[in-house]
Amino acid sequence: MKRDHVVLLADQAIKVLQELHPLTGRGKYVFPSLRTSTRCMSENIVNAALRRMGIPKTEMVAHGFRSMASTLLHENGFDHDVIELQLSHVRRDQVAAANDRSHRLPERRKMMQWYADYLDELKRDDKRAVDHGR
Repeated sequence: MKRDHVVLLADQAIKVLQELHPLTGRGKYVFPSLRTSTRCMSENIVNAALRRMGIPKTEMVAHGFRSMASTLLHENGFDHDVIELQLSHVRRDQVAAANDRSHRLPERRKMMQWYADYLDELKRDDKRAVDHGR
């Protein structure tokens, strides 16, 4: 988007990045392109990975993770403006955008930690179901 964007990370995301650091920590990108380290991994690579996992494009595409997160966060009562800031969406109301330059970092940090904890709980529930033969 050619503009700065502050990304708030949950503890789980920071842990993953620390684990990846020995593999990609010397480069510019955490997820570099397969062809050149001067560019980041493309959305098409993520889509190809989803297809290899057997997930058809009618079910999920790379950009769908953003939509899924936005929907879940809205459904769980997080403030619309906080969600939009986290997703780096530009306000349509240009006057409000020009006047309000807040980043709402504490709210975004809390929201992203909630989301990561929610995903961990889904993973635990899935593991329990598998362990019980469901």
